[in-house]
Amino acid sequence: MERLASTELGLRTPVYVVDEAALVQNLSILQGVQQRTGCHILLAQKAFSMFRVYPLIGQYLAGATASGLYEARLAHEEMPGKENHVFCPAYTPEEMEQLVKICDHISFNSLAQLEAHRAVWQGSHASVGLRVNPEHSTQEGHAIYDPCAPGSRLGIRRCDFPNTLPEGVEGLHFHTLCEQDSAPLVETFRAFEETFGSFLSGLKWLNLGGGHHITRQGYDLKALEDLILYIRKKYGVEVYLEPGEAIALNAGFLITTVLDVVQASDMPVLILDASAACHMPDVLEMPYRPPLFGAGEAGEKPCTCRLAARTCLAGDVIGEYSFDKQPQVGDRLVFGDMAIYSMVKNNTFNGMPLPDIALRHTDGRCEVVRRFGYEDFKMRLS
Repeated sequence: MERLASTELGLRTPVYVVDEAALVQNLSILQGVQQRTGCHILLAQKAFSMFRVYPLIGQYLAGATASGLYEARLAHEEMPGKENHVFCPAYTPEEMEQLVKICDHISFNSLAQLEAHRAVWQGSHASVGLRVNPEHSTQEGHAIYDPCAPGSRLGIRRCDFPNTLPEGVEGLHFHTLCEQDSAPLVETFRAFEETFGSFLSGLKWLNLGGGHHITRQGYDLKALEDLILYIRKKYGVEVYLEPGEAIALNAGFLITTVLDVVQASDMPVLILDASAACHMPDVLEMPYRPPLFGAGEAGEKPCTCRLAARTCLAGDVIGEYSFDKQPQVGDRLVFGDMAIYSMVKNNTFNGMPLPDIALRHTDGRCEVVRRFGYEDFKMRLS
């Protein structure tokens, strides 16, 4: 993580800053996978929907994938001419009427949904698929993010799948990973191949879903590419991957200001103008500890402080960090890896202002892309 440049020091806080150079570095890695394997890689907008950079992303990737109508519309409008995929556990009739006009691929979560909307999709240009559940979990301790956890509503189990593909179905889709390397994907595909492999020869495409940390340092690219080449050669299907985090991994940060220092019974508490609950919800949901520039783990450096928000939620705590010297009121702190699952999840609980959004260009220039205010809070409530 870099020190703040003079252009960023002038930004009001809190503010998300996306680093264009880091984004390009990630996109180049993903583009390389496409070129070496012939697969199609899509931006999963649920993790990163900063459409200001969609034209840039479109230069490297095959397109985008959506979790519903609004994301599908966003990709259609801001990444024109690229592939536009959508999966949702259930669609309304009104949504389907619009989706078939703007999406290339539509995946259904159940046979009932497939048939409920057949009259609409069957006459469209969209290629239709079904999401399946390989029932092979590779995660531990994160059931909330595990589509293969017992009782999952996501994907059709083999015991509920027909012996022949329903008419019009051209693809299958599974998504089982979360921030994982390629080994769990290979393991999951083998389980999928064992249960659903008999259908592959009759398909046009196979979507391996998201959760692939392809751009993370140390990720085993060769194993991923070998798997894709194996699938394409043996079954003759087009292969899709739809990572979200990998596109903007470590490509953004959140700048916040210390507003007050409160002495708790065990350590100083820095009250920030940024909130875990409002601006980085994964801190509470995962839980997740974002990296902080210049800080260490609790107890690692001379002064340990608890970083918390100015909301009324007692548990709105970002974490405990240690410093060479205690930060003071007015100091700025910089959290890393704040492009993914941050802007897309933020909210205005307690009337907290939404952070501005800025883009650091490759030439070092910092552009404020969006500034939020009171009306953005008010318009959501009545």
